[in-house]
Amino acid sequence: MTDQRHDDTNTTRRRLLVGTLAGAGVLAFGGLSGCARAEETTGRTAANANTPADQGPVTIAVYDSDGRLQGLQQRPRVIHTPAEWRAQLSRAVYHITRESGTERAFTGAYYKLPSQHGLYRCVCCDTALYDSATQFHSGTGWPSFYQPINAHNVVEHRDSSFGVTRTEIACTRCAAHLGHVFHDGPQPTGLRYCMNSAALTFHPLR
Repeated sequence: MTDQRHDDTNTTRRRLLVGTLAGAGVLAFGGLSGCARAEETTGRTAANANTPADQGPVTIAVYDSDGRLQGLQQRPRVIHTPAEWRAQLSRAVYHITRESGTERAFTGAYYKLPSQHGLYRCVCCDTALYDSATQFHSGTGWPSFYQPINAHNVVEHRDSSFGVTRTEIACTRCAAHLGHVFHDGPQPTGLRYCMNSAALTFHPLR
């Protein structure tokens, strides 16, 4: 009887949590597939986001200002203390990129498709992340892409917040939190990289 009551209580709590999230508008595509997260349970705090365990150089694909690939190059990691990041970034950008926060849907600068071709770069370190040619309208209120500009430029982390395992996407060079990737995107990849506008800067190509 005690176990049954415990199960019923847990079920009720889960239903309340889902109801609360749905009311907040974070249930997109029929499930927990928006960019929202529970920051206190992701396992990536501001401290380890700013100080990766491996502090050696990284290999990334480098693109010039005209969007031309310069090849794979070794670059030093961009690592700052929380105080240094706060001095460099706005409060909102710091919260999203260094504390794994999420902007409200339909409020970011880039959730609509751009009027011209360009590259999206990391707001913290200028690493090229996405080509606007791969951006699509997802209806979620966050900028969405079916692939990164190069697999070397983003890294994946396991995110078990909300009791659901998802895949977090971060910048390879500076560990900035960017968003999540889901398996409900269009072809040719079937993936949806759901990003925060505040983590990106758009650079039109000439």
